[in-house]
Amino acid sequence: MSSPNLVQFFKNSNLVSQKAADEIAATFSPKELSRHDFLFKEGRVCNDYYFLEEGFIRSFAHDTDGNDVTTNFYAANQVVFEVFSFFNRTISKENFQAVTDCRGWYITYEQLNHFFHSMPEFRDFGRSILVKGFSTLKERMLSMITETAEQRYDALLKTNPEIFQFAALKHIASYLGITDTSLSRIRKEYSKR
Repeated sequence: MSSPNLVQFFKNSNLVSQKAADEIAATFSPKELSRHDFLFKEGRVCNDYYFLEEGFIRSFAHDTDGNDVTTNFYAANQVVFEVFSFFNRTISKENFQAVTDCRGWYITYEQLNHFFHSMPEFRDFGRSILVKGFSTLKERMLSMITETAEQRYDALLKTNPEIFQFAALKHIASYLGITDTSLSRIRKEYSKR
């Protein structure tokens, strides 16, 4: 039995037919995570392409001093996987951890590749996911260079308000590239508006 949300996720792209969406979704297997469980840990090759149906996940890496730095947040109806490791079959430096209890569906690298090679609709869908992900990453990288901490906070608040509902403030601060103290100051200024 597949997930209606997963089928809809494929169909919402307008690149995958109902028949193809049903066929693809039927190969996904369920996977649940409890709060604090790891979907994926550094030091391994990422082999799962995970559709997060319910819950919230944070990805992070460790800097040269051993501090964990948040690299991304994932909410319901998003695909969660370590792109570089998954496609290049290399050891990852990133971790993906459940912030809340999570429920989702996954396929393996081999299963995904089968669809890429046998189903042009899925290839187009996959390409659109990668382009969207790359664009988001590029936008974030440029914001770290061209925007103030306040501007980055404001953008995050407007585009992903659920982050503030689920994530710890220290993780939000590291994602924004600022200290906990700076985030507290910015939040205090915003509360006065």
